[in-house]
Amino acid sequence: MRSFFSKIIAVTLFALIPTLSYAQREYSPNLAIGGKAGATMSKMSFSPEVHQKFTNGLTMGITARYTEEKHFGLIAEINLTQRGWAEDFAEDEAPQFSYSRTLTYIQIPFLTHIYFGSKKFRGFVNLGPEFGYMIGSSISANFDYKNYASVEGFPQGYRTNEQLNMEVQNKFDYGIAAGVGVEWILKRKHSFFLEGRYYYGLGNIYKATKRDFFAASRGMSIEITLGYMIRVR
Repeated sequence: MRSFFSKIIAVTLFALIPTLSYAQREYSPNLAIGGKAGATMSKMSFSPEVHQKFTNGLTMGITARYTEEKHFGLIAEINLTQRGWAEDFAEDEAPQFSYSRTLTYIQIPFLTHIYFGSKKFRGFVNLGPEFGYMIGSSISANFDYKNYASVEGFPQGYRTNEQLNMEVQNKFDYGIAAGVGVEWILKRKHSFFLEGRYYYGLGNIYKATKRDFFAASRGMSIEITLGYMIRVR
C-alpha cells in the first residue's frame, strides 16, 4: 500500500512539473521604479471647527514597486506634497477676505498594492500607512492676519480665528493613505498609471493637550497623479 501511494505521489509531482514551471515564469518577482506628479486638494480637521474649504497644491515624487505573486505587491514612495487649508469667509458673509496656508511635506508611504486585469491594462488598489515631515509653511492673505482684530469688517466673535497666526508646532505627520487607479502596460517593461488617492492624517499640527486651544488639527487631502514606471528586474 505504501508503495502504491508513493507511485501516486511521484506521478502527481511529475504531472505538476510543467504547471509549476509555468507558474514560476508567470509569477516571477519583478521590481519597477518610476516617477509621478499631480495635484492635491486639501483641508484640515479642526476641533473646535474652523470655517474652511479645500485649497489646491502640487505633489510629485519617485516610487518603487515590488511584486512577487500575481495580484499582490508592495510600494514605497518619496513625495514632495503640498497640503493645507483655505478659510471660507463667504460662510461668514465676508467674501472680501481671503486666507490660505500651504504646508509642504516630504511624505513616505508604504503601501500594499493589489492589482487585477490583463497584461496590457490593469486596475489597482493601494492601501497603507504614510509618514511625513514638514519642510515649509507659507501664508497667502489679503489682510493683516497677525492683527485681524483691528481689521475693519473682519468677522469675529462667532468664528474661530486662532489658527490664522499660530505657528505649526508639530512638523512630523502620519496617517493612512488609500488609492485606486488604472495602469497601461507598454512593451512589457514600460507602463503609465493614473491614480486617485485619499490621505487622512492622524497627527496634529498644533499641540493638543487639555490646556491647548485645538483638540485636533489633522490634515486630509485628495491627490490625482499621473506616473510612469519601468521594470528593472
